[in-house]
Amino acid sequence: MTKDDVAHWALTHPLAPIHVDCITAVMLKILDGKCKMRTEEKRVMELLYDEVKTQPGHLLDTALHLLIAQAREHPDEATKNIIYEKRLLAETAISRPVMKNFKAMVRQEGLLVVAVDGEEDTSDAT
Repeated sequence: MTKDDVAHWALTHPLAPIHVDCITAVMLKILDGKCKMRTEEKRVMELLYDEVKTQPGHLLDTALHLLIAQAREHPDEATKNIIYEKRLLAETAISRPVMKNFKAMVRQEGLLVVAVDGEEDTSDAT
């Protein structure tokens, strides 16, 4: 899926503020190295994050977007430690069922592909 494909998907599937929080939490998990999604799914989620990061969230502090930008540009150890702490807080703020429903929705709506036969789908654990 290309950047344009993700941009089109985001335009045709407006996300609720809690979904913006979910994608922000996934981005923190990707940066933290704890995301268990497949490589292509991570790339798509990063593209989705880029599309929605300016939209309002529900629970998470907007200052996280500056931290994420910093971590993407300069992934040093100090920033990675802060990302780790912020990821834990985000995972605490967003209930597991909300996150699972979000991931199910993006799969159902065609953003992420359902696991291929023989491939384990571990993305529910993010």
